[in-house]
Amino acid sequence: MIVWLNGELVEEHAARVSPLDHGLLVGDGVFETLRVVGGVPFAWTRHIDRLTHSATGLGLVPPSDVDLRAATDAVIRANEIAEGRLRLTVTGGPAPLGSDRGDRGPTVIVAIAQFRPWPPVVDVVTVPWTRNECSATAGLKTISYADNVRALAYAHERDASEALFANTAGSLCEGTGSNIFCAHDGKLRTPPLRSGCLPGVTRALVLELGDRHGVPIEEADLALDAVTTANEAFLTSSTRDVQPIAHMDGRELPAPGPLTESVAALFADLVATDLDP
Repeated sequence: MIVWLNGELVEEHAARVSPLDHGLLVGDGVFETLRVVGGVPFAWTRHIDRLTHSATGLGLVPPSDVDLRAATDAVIRANEIAEGRLRLTVTGGPAPLGSDRGDRGPTVIVAIAQFRPWPPVVDVVTVPWTRNECSATAGLKTISYADNVRALAYAHERDASEALFANTAGSLCEGTGSNIFCAHDGKLRTPPLRSGCLPGVTRALVLELGDRHGVPIEEADLALDAVTTANEAFLTSSTRDVQPIAHMDGRELPAPGPLTESVAALFADLVATDLDP
């Protein structure tokens, strides 16, 4: 793999980040994961807007949109990947030991891998830990992913491949790397941003598609067991797109259900016709 590191294309084995990088030491950084379709990063503008929002929330200054796009295009060309999973990472850069930042500027990394499609359906479990919707980093896509790593391992131990969190109020929040939609009485619902969930790019596009095409979807506070009592449910993310849930905490769900099929078809058509919606 050839990556972009602080202004240069380098081979992965030769890439070097300081052992004092704040991202490594304290998880001080933000990132975006994008799907590359036909050599083009999908929903570029939305992802860059979210990266900027996350960086601002942490007090970081990300590179310009123009510089990041040049780096991204260079990485895609260098690796000759048409269908890929692209990651943009910006950390606080080298810093003293501790929580204070240094003055050497951020570390910027752009990396890519071949895209590996998810299975057509997914099994999901709830976990005994919560998201803090009042946290300073709530709604920011930071590299502090230890909670997600632990929750995903918990899911794997139970033969599932995604885990769902409640927030501190006990309401349904999000997955480790996904947003959740569930249907009751012919209407799809997804937790609102005030729940502490990440403002997912695919989540936002699905909400807009529903509004545009008359699919009943709304943001609403949901109980943690809303998925287990749902008629159907699905996850969304930048690599999953719209992925039906087959089992939730062991309970079987239609996968895909009719609303899920409708949304998945609309999203697939969007990807095929507009790479920067």
